[in-house]
Amino acid sequence: MASEETPLLTSSNDGDGTAHEAVYDRFNRDQKRWIVFIVSFAGLLPKFVSASFVPSIPQVAKDLDATHAAVSLTVSLSIFASAVGALVWAAYSSFYGRRAIYLCGMPFLCVGSCGVAMSTSLRSLLFWRFVQTFGCSGGLSLGAGVIGDIYKLEERGTGIGIFQGATLLGFAVAPFLGGKCAAAQYWSWRNLHYSLGAWGLLEILLIYLSFPETSHPGTIGIDKITRRRWLHITWINPLNSLWLLRSPNLFAVMLGSSLVPISDYVLLVPLAYTIGVQYGITNDAIIGACFLPNGLGNFIGAPLAGHLSDIVVRKWRKKRKGVWFPEDRLRATWIGGLFLVPLSIAASGLLTTYVGGLIGLWLNLLCLYTNGMGVDFVMNPIGSYNVDVVHSRSAEITAASVGIRSVILSAATALVIPSIEHIGVAWTDITAAVLALVGQGIVCLTIRYGDRMRASADVGFSTIQNN
Repeated sequence: MASEETPLLTSSNDGDGTAHEAVYDRFNRDQKRWIVFIVSFAGLLPKFVSASFVPSIPQVAKDLDATHAAVSLTVSLSIFASAVGALVWAAYSSFYGRRAIYLCGMPFLCVGSCGVAMSTSLRSLLFWRFVQTFGCSGGLSLGAGVIGDIYKLEERGTGIGIFQGATLLGFAVAPFLGGKCAAAQYWSWRNLHYSLGAWGLLEILLIYLSFPETSHPGTIGIDKITRRRWLHITWINPLNSLWLLRSPNLFAVMLGSSLVPISDYVLLVPLAYTIGVQYGITNDAIIGACFLPNGLGNFIGAPLAGHLSDIVVRKWRKKRKGVWFPEDRLRATWIGGLFLVPLSIAASGLLTTYVGGLIGLWLNLLCLYTNGMGVDFVMNPIGSYNVDVVHSRSAEITAASVGIRSVILSAATALVIPSIEHIGVAWTDITAAVLALVGQGIVCLTIRYGDRMRASADVGFSTIQNN
């Protein structure tokens, strides 16, 4: 329709932006693959730091002579630290560059991990857990920014898909490792955090020795300062990133991308109380292994979803005779948001309630795998869309979205087990399926009215010439 060909984002007389595309040729294919590997390695850390701690809570509580509820406060604190850290590191990366901020954040992780491992009281555990999570929390937002720096518009979805697939795998693998640690001697949870500190140190070495600055030349803030000190420190308000969400389209896709992954948490958080109880699984390591199908779905689904979103962008741009309408990328979310996610979680709830034995268990594992793929088919195009529309502040919009999404997901997660206790597994899962459909409906409205939504609040949207 004519209204979709908004002049805000179409090409101009200089062609389709090929002059700007030369900036993406600074790195060859092998260099780009190595950069993606490093940022994926860094992006995996926050998932391990958060997900590996939960299964070890009983052992930590016993070792520190504290209650489970008190130790569980570290989970809420970690969510808060992750949101704050993501905003801080993203905002400063727009001024100092990606490489410098990676090198600033990782030492916090290393020191914090050692502090957690050496904690002898709940107070010290809470403090060092905050430092640890704060240090690694930039991994996701900085990684998305780096992918946006090195891949042009019609390749970006695939790059972000590979990055997200690698990082989301940690969400499933970490509980398995954490579960084994909880079942072992008391010192195992401490060794786990020493290992995370060593991982951070290895990441520092990799970044220092082989990671180049990926920000486009002349675009970061410090490059624009003509007279600067040897150690130039500038105050940047990290909350400014949240102001990007005043744009209706960015707020809408953030909300949509928050409602859909609730299904992941509804399936995974109470796994020991749902699948574990129904099928008589009591071993912590086996419960942890049940997380793996979801992680495998993430690992396989994210690159597929990214590649599909790139195909959709090329197809619709060709259909529009060269005009770029950024919401076209969101069309790749339909298969996940309308089918894979709601059907898989609703089926899991019904299977857990009514189907016993090995057949019910295997079908539930299939649902976990399908849900992992489905969530990626929604999250990946939305993540790539955010980078597309505010390319110059890609890390900041990613951090703002992740921060608000974390608050929504933490609130939803707190309601999962009470909901199961009051209305049962089936109705809880069906409710999550309905929320996923509502989230996808919001995304569909953004596809339909995206041009008007962007026109109502311009936050510095990218054009085809600078994307």
